[in-house]
Amino acid sequence: MRAVIQRVLHAGVTVQGVEVSRIGKGLLVLLGVSTSDCEQDSCRLAEKTANLRIFSDNCDKMNLSVLDIGGEILVVSQFTLYGDCRKGRRPSYVAAAAPEPAAALYEHFVKMLARYTPKVSTGKFREMMEVFLVNDGPVTLLLDSRKDF
Repeated sequence: MRAVIQRVLHAGVTVQGVEVSRIGKGLLVLLGVSTSDCEQDSCRLAEKTANLRIFSDNCDKMNLSVLDIGGEILVVSQFTLYGDCRKGRRPSYVAAAAPEPAAALYEHFVKMLARYTPKVSTGKFREMMEVFLVNDGPVTLLLDSRKDF
């Protein structure tokens, strides 16, 4: 699994002009699922995401997690994180999981995050979404369950 994690002041998702999710201060997580991912990947990535110390403490050092600050998390599915642009001009998505297994692992990731905090919102899986955010910092990190653990 791959996650692009952005520290945000606020973020939200609209689908066909209707707002489906909105959060305040916290994390926007763009989540991609690969063909080789399993539930263990989603568990480890959820734990890492919830406990990343990327919020500033009183000394202006990144020592606090989203849990420490009582922040919120918005998870948005994004299969394009597995786009391979090495050949040609059109990305290949063969490494991205098919919709059904991807949806199951996406939901499992959200469920695992909810074990750490009830403040988890989502976009709409397999929908064209408009994602809006105000990046705080900016702070943006990439996690990959096959490389980072």
